Amino acid sequence: MARERIAQAALEILVTEGAAAVTMRRVAAAAGVTAMAAYKHFANREALLRAVADTAYREVAASWDRRPGEAGFQARLLRLSDDLLDFALGKPHLYTFLIADRRPEQNRFPEDFRQGGSPAFTPVIEVIEQGIGEGALRDDDPLEMTLAITAAAQGLLQMYLSGRVALPERDFRALFKRTMNRVLDGLRA
Repeated sequence: MARERIAQAALEILVTEGAAAVTMRRVAAAAGVTAMAAYKHFANREALLRAVADTAYREVAASWDRRPGEAGFQARLLRLSDDLLDFALGKPHLYTFLIADRRPEQNRFPEDFRQGGSPAFTPVIEVIEQGIGEGALRDDDPLEMTLAITAAAQGLLQMYLSGRVALPERDFRALFKRTMNRVLDGLRA
């Protein structure tokens, strides 16, 4: 289908070069269709990028927390942290587009997040609720506790991706895990 080819071409350009490189003409050429055909399927660049973002969020979130291992909340949360690191460091342009770039129609805290509207945020809420249920985390608002963890993670990743943390990747991953453990320590029961 042409629509899927167009969206896939846009995703490939976004992953390799960033959102600024995604233009309707360039995507059409990469998909092997005319620019008019691209506009037939997507009204404009923003509609195309919105479709790409929706698909990318679902695909990324579907792959998270699928590693075998312990089922306890802390082990699951650390696996989610590894999944986030693998995604952000493996596809930094896509990560930045999904997490840091301002886009119309993006999910907004708290309403969209509380209602499960963020495929990447929802698995973390579930793990935090598990931690509260296990008595490992204090009884508090799971949404705000999840925000505390994800804000720290995203802030640290943004600092690293922008060059403000000057560590080799291996050392950054270790720093990231230590930071997540420190945030968790502040949420414990």
